Amino acid sequence: MNYKELFIDITTVVLDVDGVLTNGEILLVPGAQPVRKMHSKDGYALQLAIRNGIRVAIITGGSSPEVKTRLESAGIKDIYLGASNKIDAYDDLKMCYDLKDEEILYMGDDLPDYDVMNLVRLAAAPQDAAPEIKAIAHYVSPINGGEGCVRDVLEQLLKIQGKWGRPQDRTW
Repeated sequence: MNYKELFIDITTVVLDVDGVLTNGEILLVPGAQPVRKMHSKDGYALQLAIRNGIRVAIITGGSSPEVKTRLESAGIKDIYLGASNKIDAYDDLKMCYDLKDEEILYMGDDLPDYDVMNLVRLAAAPQDAAPEIKAIAHYVSPINGGEGCVRDVLEQLLKIQGKWGRPQDRTW
């Protein structure tokens, strides 16, 4: 099956943070919280997906309140921080919305994402993901984590579902 066919029935996108929404680097500044960088194109695509009825959730091992605030500002309501066992968070998300694996896309970049990626309809990874993750991904973005790989995946999803377009061309 062509990976593009897997996008058709996706209703929910689940993302890791470090290495997917960020490039995985953490800047340590004396006397300050660790600093991460997110790409604005990913943020826009997240908002567009949510406005078009795609549920977006975050499952991350990190626990940064600044990351949570940024994601909430993009419209994401389901944010699992400090998820040392991502399967537990994933199962909770599915239970809350009565979701099936077949309607979920998960994008991860490293070994903590492996088990969830083996369950979902469409497993995606950034170009610079760990080799083990790229090996099980249905789609590997040509873009690295934190540099717009989420935009790449969401744009494909929305185009395949006929939901992509300029905001003035769409009715919300």
